[in-house]
Amino acid sequence: MNIPSPLIPASLQARDINFLFQIVLIISAIILLIVAGLVLYSAVRFRRRPGDPVPTQDFGNTKLEIAWTVIPLLIVTVMFFLSVRTMHAVDPPPLNRPPDVQVVAHQWWWEFSYPESGVITANELHIPIDKNLLFSVTSADVVHDFWVPQLARKIDAIPARKNFAWIAADQPGLYLGTCAEYCGVEHAWMRIRVVAQTPEEFSQWQKKQLAIPAKPTEPLAVTGYNVFMSRPCSSCHRIAGTPADKDIGPDLTHIGSRQTLAAGVFDNSPGNLEAWIADPQKFKPGCHMPDLQLEPAELTALTAYLEELQ
Repeated sequence: MNIPSPLIPASLQARDINFLFQIVLIISAIILLIVAGLVLYSAVRFRRRPGDPVPTQDFGNTKLEIAWTVIPLLIVTVMFFLSVRTMHAVDPPPLNRPPDVQVVAHQWWWEFSYPESGVITANELHIPIDKNLLFSVTSADVVHDFWVPQLARKIDAIPARKNFAWIAADQPGLYLGTCAEYCGVEHAWMRIRVVAQTPEEFSQWQKKQLAIPAKPTEPLAVTGYNVFMSRPCSSCHRIAGTPADKDIGPDLTHIGSRQTLAAGVFDNSPGNLEAWIADPQKFKPGCHMPDLQLEPAELTALTAYLEELQ
C-alpha cells in the first residue's frame, strides 16, 4: 500500500497547520540569525584589547528601545492572527449531527466505530478520500491524544468527555499516527494506521466488516473456537455472531484482515499472532492481556480460528 511522505500534508487541515508551522519557523529562524549575528558581531567588534580605556557608559537609547518593543509586538500580533485563522480553518464547530467516526482510546489500543453503519474495528481506521469527516474522541481510562500528522491536528482523548475534530484525506494511501500524550508504560506502542480509500473501496470494506464470519468447519479451527469460548478470551473480546460480546479488549470479529497486531507491535501473520497470544507480556510489558496458560495444541488451534476471521 502506498505510504505518502510524512513531510507532505494530505488534507486541507494539515496544509493549514503546515503553513502556520512554516511561517513560525521562518520568523523564528530570522530572529535567531539576527540575535546570534549581533552577539557575534559585538563580541568581535567590541572586544576589549590591551590598553583600551574603560568604555563610555550609555544609559539608554529611546528610539532603539521603542524599536525593539514595537517590532516584536507586531511580529507576535501577526502570528496571533495567523494562529486564529488556522484554528478556525482546521477546527470549525461540529455540526448538529452524530459523528462519522467515534474514537475511544484505551491503554494501549484504539477503538474505532462508525455509528451510521455499525462497523467496529481496532487500531486500523478506514476512511473515504475527499470527504470531511467529523470525529468524536474520548478515553476509557486515562488521557490520551489522537494524532495523525498528515491529516489533522492533535486532539485530546479525555475520560468522560467527548472532543470533536474534522479529519480528511486528499489521496488514497496509508497514514501513520500515534498517541501523542504519555499514557503509561506502553504509550510508545499505541499506533494508529489510517487507510484512506476511494469511496468505492471504502464501501466494500464496510460491507466486509459488517458480514458475520462463517462458523468454522475445519477441525482445527473448530477446536480453536471452543478454546476461545471456554477460556478468558470471551470475557474480554467481541466476535460478531458468537456469544462473545465484551468490549474490554479489541473487537476481534475481523482480526484476520487487519495489517498489524497489538496496536502496531507486529505485522499480522499466523506466527506473530501465536507468539502474541502465548506471551503478550514478553512483547508488550504491562499490557492488560494476561498469559492464558494455553497448551501448545490449544494455542495452535486458537490461532487457526482467529486467522479465519477475515
